[in-house]
Amino acid sequence: MKKLNGKIISSVGGIYRTETADGLLDCRARGIFRNKSVSPAVGDNVCVITDDNAEPVIDSIGERRNYLVRPPLANLDMILFVVSSCEPAPNAYIIDKLIAIFESKDIETALIFTKTDKQGCAELADVYAGAGYKCFFTDINKDAAEIREYAAGKVTALIGNSGVGKSSLMNRIFPELCSETGEISRKLGRGRHTTREVRMYPLDGGYIADTPGFSTVDIERYGRIPKEELADCFREFAPYIGKCRFSDCAHLKEIGCEVTAALAAGKIPQSRYESYSRLYTETAENEKKH
Repeated sequence: MKKLNGKIISSVGGIYRTETADGLLDCRARGIFRNKSVSPAVGDNVCVITDDNAEPVIDSIGERRNYLVRPPLANLDMILFVVSSCEPAPNAYIIDKLIAIFESKDIETALIFTKTDKQGCAELADVYAGAGYKCFFTDINKDAAEIREYAAGKVTALIGNSGVGKSSLMNRIFPELCSETGEISRKLGRGRHTTREVRMYPLDGGYIADTPGFSTVDIERYGRIPKEELADCFREFAPYIGKCRFSDCAHLKEIGCEVTAALAAGKIPQSRYESYSRLYTETAENEKKH
């Protein structure tokens, strides 16, 4: 029997492909994980037990820096959030909600705006660039050298709505890949789910994980933020947090709120504040139900 440290780089049907000093091993997880309601995830650092007469088994999972339930990913440095400038049109609320969730998990977010040859999105991108998020602009005719360079050495996940062009982008980041590219369904305004598994690909000392495209209903599974912590997940609010008249200010309609004062002064984008307000209200309602 031998013990090896490794990193899970893909997960399909209960088989976890793990990168170890002995090469790639296809492993199953010990039954004890099921009893503890824990499942290994792509990105997990694990200990694998190998035996000449049995298939490799994941014996333990290392402590996670962060974790996403859907897609099941652990220990991420960065999210490359793919947003289409059209077909489907960008949804600012969904973008803001997911960015807030990634902020709550201390995961850096960069945005990649696709299909910019069909429609520009500079005004939308300016909102996020102004908050300090790195933004890229690309289309099917551009290479991905700048994105590759930015992601080098990091553990990154490529995430985006169905139909935004993630598969095409992956093909440009990794020209050697021949992943299936789905056609856009104009009627539904979204693409087919062409990526059916979570898998990491090595990239210049790091990894990029390709993930299934999500639909609007899926975003509830990425994570939830307590309403009291929500303001900390909107970077534009940072200069004003703690300066309001009331220490428990929700930054909605309270007297002496520095956040709403900054909004009125044009220091916080209206779209970002509207997303915060809507998300706070929805979170408060959900907390009452539970």
